[in-house]
Amino acid sequence: MTKKHLLYVEDDATIAFLTKDFLENQYEVTHCSDGEEAITCFMQNTFDLCILDIMLPKKDGFEIAKFIRQKNQEIPIIFLSAKTMKEDRIKGLKLGADDYLVKPFSMEELQLKIEVFLQRSQKSSNAASNYTIGNFTFYPANFELVSEATKVQLTEREAMLLQMFLDNIGNVLKREVILTKLWGSDDYFSGRSLDVFVSRLRKIFKDHPDIKFENIPRIGFRLVI
Repeated sequence: MTKKHLLYVEDDATIAFLTKDFLENQYEVTHCSDGEEAITCFMQNTFDLCILDIMLPKKDGFEIAKFIRQKNQEIPIIFLSAKTMKEDRIKGLKLGADDYLVKPFSMEELQLKIEVFLQRSQKSSNAASNYTIGNFTFYPANFELVSEATKVQLTEREAMLLQMFLDNIGNVLKREVILTKLWGSDDYFSGRSLDVFVSRLRKIFKDHPDIKFENIPRIGFRLVI
């Protein structure tokens, strides 16, 4: 079974080593030591849960959580912090965190909370795993678009791109965000490949004038239904 992937952000080397060593018995853990590194890492990888310290170099945990929530409303976020003020806890929860543990914390308690939120996230993901778009049902797990008349087999990257659009209907997706998430790099050749993939999606839905993949010049794309 593939291990769940955790983003762990902590600048204290000793705490980071001990916590990462404990968690790696059960999870894949990517550790970052400052806020800017964490944001870059989040954009370039897929994570199942985020664990954030608050007091960090460059960008603090609150800024990271705000950024993550702008990109992903579902991924669980747990704060681990020495900040004990009620106002800090409330601020973290208002930013979309799922829980807030005060240092020093129990490793066993942290693991229990991780499991609770991963299970909750998995149930939510399973419940909303398929999409309806026009007269198609989109099955992202199988890379398929199915209607009564036809079945379209997508490539994995086409399916990921379509799912990204469907998760952000009406919102502009910046080219660099799409390219970094799906291609891993924002360069000329990846950009041309993205244009081809968008054209492919437009062709699939050409008989549905109410489904539009709009080009936003020099910025990106937007799915409008």
